Order: sequence, then C-alpha cells, then structure tokens
Amino acid sequence: MYRYQILIEYVGTGFIGWQVQPKGKSVQKLIQLKISRLLKEKIKLVGAGRLDKGVHAIEQSAHFDCKKEIKDYKRFIKSTNYFLNKDLISILKIRKRNPTFHARHSAKMRSYVYIIYNRESPSSLYNNRGWHIKVKLNLNLMKKGAKKLIGTFNYSTFRSSSCGAKSPVRTIKNFTISKVKETIKIRIKSKSFLQQQVRSMVGCLKYLGEEKWNMKYFEKVFKSKKRSLCAPPAPSSGLFLEKVVY
Repeated sequence: MYRYQILIEYVGTGFIGWQVQPKGKSVQKLIQLKISRLLKEKIKLVGAGRLDKGVHAIEQSAHFDCKKEIKDYKRFIKSTNYFLNKDLISILKIRKRNPTFHARHSAKMRSYVYIIYNRESPSSLYNNRGWHIKVKLNLNLMKKGAKKLIGTFNYSTFRSSSCGAKSPVRTIKNFTISKVKETIKIRIKSKSFLQQQVRSMVGCLKYLGEEKWNMKYFEKVFKSKKRSLCAPPAPSSGLFLEKVVY
C-alpha cells in the first residue's frame, strides 16, 4: 500500500462540512468518490480536522492509501481537479508519505484565519467569505482581549455542547488581529481546537469590539467556563483553515 498526502483548497458554502455524514454533500465524500474513480479502487480520505458547515479551507490537509503507486503527480492533480473544480474544490499538491504519517494525528500546528468586513456596505465580491459588521469595532480592545486568550487554559466557555473532545484544555500559541482598510483578519494558531472554539472566541471579541462588554466582563466570561455566558459564535462563512503544520 502507498500513502499520499494532498493539500486542498475549497469554498465551504453549499457543503454540510468536511466530514462524511449520513445525509448531505460533504467535501470529504466528494473527493473520496472522485479519487476512487480515478484510481479505480475504493479509497478512504482522512482529513486533518473536521470543518463545520460553511467553513472554507485555504489549505486543508488529508491522506489516503492506495494499492498502486501514483507516478505522475501533475496528471493526478489535473485529472482530479477536472471533476472537482465545478464544486469550488482544488487539489493543490500531492506528496508521497511514509505509513506512519497521519493527516490528523501527525499535525503539530493548525492555523485558522477569520475575516471581518467592517464597513457600512456588505461585500459583493466576497459574499459568504467573511462576516459583515456595520458597527465600527474597537480594534485595540479586541487585541487586548485576544492576548488574554493566549496560553494553556480550560476553554469550556467557547466549547460547543456537542464537542466530543475528552478535555477542554488547549494551548493557543498565537492570536493576532490586523486591519487593512476595512478588512479585519483574526489569526489563531494551536495544535488543536475544540468544536466551535474559534468562532466562539471571535464572537466574544466582537462583543468586546462593539463595547457591549468591557474587558472585566470579557475575562469573567472566559474564566467562568460556562458556555451559557458565551456570545453567539461568529458565522462559519468568515472562517478559513489556513494551514496545517507537521
């Protein structure tokens, strides 16, 4: 058996998410089907992480095993993309890996970026590719809040009730907020995240930026470990899996 890693770019709009589910169109299922037909054998695709409905990927990572060796990578990518591009999915790269490599378990770092369009008018060019917020956000306050979230903590406040993780403790290595003109980019890096953690943290930072919350209350919500106190999660349309580092 041969093991291959592929890097994938896709628009999550219109999909039920990455993971195969009993009903609905998933990214994983569609790619599995196309590669299986191309290689003429049934393959199972294993992703680096489970992305929710509507979440996009700049560079999702996945692996699969197959019986025959793939020798012409350029042809493989071209042929696969021929069937996937109409669904706004692109295979960016393919590389051979040793049997111990695992797209999910071998990952050392995951980077997500959340995009906010902070302006009066919604974006027509980037519809469903960001969160449109009309109220001018206090960026300095949001940056102060982001710094409070860096480190190793119990992130139960930002954890979805359906999250299956054994522990709510995670380590956030980097949390930055930048703005160019009217576009705000929130970049978060960690080895792993809880379900809806990123979107929930962004939702709370938005309340801070709107000055609905002050810093004291923001810290209180975080330390409470109570999901009920969390602000509504940011929409999935603004979230992008940026990169998986091994």
